[in-house]
Amino acid sequence: MAVTSHDVARLAGVSQATVSRALRDDPRVSQQTRNAVAEAAQALGYVRSEIGRSLSTRSTHQIAMVADLDNALYPRLVAPLHDALMHRGYRMVVLAERGDEMAAFTRLLDGSVDGAVLTTSQLRSSLPFMLRTKQFPFVQMNRISDLAEADSVTADNSAGAAAVAGLLAAQGHKRIGVLAGPDTTSSSRDREAGFREALDKRGIDLPSRRVARGEFTYSDGSRGLRELMSGDDRPTAVFCVTDLLAVGALHEAHVMGLRVPDDVSIVGFDDLELAAWPGINLTTVRVDFLRMAELAADLILDRLIVGRAAPTRHHVLPTELILRGTHRSRLAR
Repeated sequence: MAVTSHDVARLAGVSQATVSRALRDDPRVSQQTRNAVAEAAQALGYVRSEIGRSLSTRSTHQIAMVADLDNALYPRLVAPLHDALMHRGYRMVVLAERGDEMAAFTRLLDGSVDGAVLTTSQLRSSLPFMLRTKQFPFVQMNRISDLAEADSVTADNSAGAAAVAGLLAAQGHKRIGVLAGPDTTSSSRDREAGFREALDKRGIDLPSRRVARGEFTYSDGSRGLRELMSGDDRPTAVFCVTDLLAVGALHEAHVMGLRVPDDVSIVGFDDLELAAWPGINLTTVRVDFLRMAELAADLILDRLIVGRAAPTRHHVLPTELILRGTHRSRLAR
């Protein structure tokens, strides 16, 4: 009778899932455990055949990342996820959704990939629901859908936005505006809600006239700031739910002859690479995208090992307020 991974697991005193991880040098398994598994496999004469495994399980060792390549955020996610999967013995392929969820659904189920990491989910996205119905392994990263219970890893968007509200309130700002993203995304929804709730706790009102909504684009950041600053009720500070909106707002402030932060403070969210550029020097909220990618890789590969019926897991990563040069106190004025 052929030696199986179950036999190796029994001899090594670990689970079959740990044997699978150890034999592909998964960094989550300690060196001591990897050595024990290797010794057990050698003692039993067990040889892990990738060709045989692929034929029997129809595994491709490929994971798709469903991404919106037009969004400036996603280059921050592609490389870390690629590296995290590569270090775990998998290849990553990028699938640009382009707003066509049915096309993405068909592509994911054509047998070319073992699972997917979804980064474009909207609150009412049908893709996660359809994949869940078909029991196709997937993880949601950065954004989530309300239509499907699934493994996910996101930033603590509400707490990050609340930290911005606390900063601006402590600096004496009373008239505060928001450049929000689409209310169809969990990230924008949670950042706006966390910000609004934190202001409310401090007795600061956020009326609808001081909220400009658009896409997560430079041009909508520019348009939104002009909208907020064109009325009689100009905010003294503006929270932008993404850095790209904030950079557009900084540009428009320059065009309008407004000094940042003397005339208006501007704060972003994400801490993209450009936020630290000397010409921008944006105060923002840092998201640990590297850790996010590592956890997403762990989740999808665990899902492949333990099966579809196991309980879902959700990781919410802490954020960090990064103080740079686009905010200023009004208390001394």
